[in-house]
Amino acid sequence: MDPPSWLLRRPQEGAEERGRLVRFDEREHLLELVHDEQQLACVTSEESDGGVALVVTTPERARDLRQRPAMITAAAQGAAEDGELMTSYYRDEITGLPEMAVVAKKLWSESGLTPGDIQTAFLYDHFTPFVLIQLEELGFCKRGEGKDFATIENLSLGGRLPINTSGGLLGEAYIHGMNGITEAVRQIRGTSCNQVENVGYVLVTSGTGVPTGGLILARS
Repeated sequence: MDPPSWLLRRPQEGAEERGRLVRFDEREHLLELVHDEQQLACVTSEESDGGVALVVTTPERARDLRQRPAMITAAAQGAAEDGELMTSYYRDEITGLPEMAVVAKKLWSESGLTPGDIQTAFLYDHFTPFVLIQLEELGFCKRGEGKDFATIENLSLGGRLPINTSGGLLGEAYIHGMNGITEAVRQIRGTSCNQVENVGYVLVTSGTGVPTGGLILARS
C-alpha cells in the first residue's frame, strides 16, 4: 500500500537488484504467498536489521533543543473482545480492526482533532490489506470504502493523505513500526526525503490484528 515510488524491490537473489523500484506491471509476476497476497505485500519478504532511538522530554526542555520538537498531542492503546496476541485473525469477523477503532476514538477525543486535521500518516503496513482497514477504522473513510479511498492520487504526495512517506515497513525496513515514529518526526521537522507540505499533525499506528496503539504528533 506504499505509493509505487517508495516501494523498493529487495529480492533474495542478486544484490544488483536491491533498491530497484518495482513497477506496477511487474507486481503480477511476484510470488503469491497466499491468495491475493503477493510477496512484497507481506513483511516476510523484508529482512531488516536496524534500530531506532527516541528522546522524550518536557515541552519546556524540547523548545531549547537544536532540532524542532515534535509534540505528543495524543497517545492511546486499545484492545477488543477476542483480541489476544497473534490470535485475533481467527475471529468470526475479519473485515474490521476493533482494537484500532478503540485507539481512534481515544486519539480523536484526547487531541480534539478529526481525521481532516491530519496532513500525513504512517500506518502500520506489515500486510497490505490492513492499511485499508485502518483507513476505515481511523475515520478517513467509511467502512467498506477503503479500497476506493486508497488510490495513488489520495495516498501520494500532493494527495488527501500521503502515507508511509519513508517507504513503510514494506518498502523501507521492518523495525516493528519504530521507523514510523522517526518518519513522523521528520515530517514535523520538515526534513523528510518525501516532505509533505504544511504539516501540522501526523498520525502513527502500531501493529494491527492484535492489541495496538496510536500516536498523534504536532508541530510546536
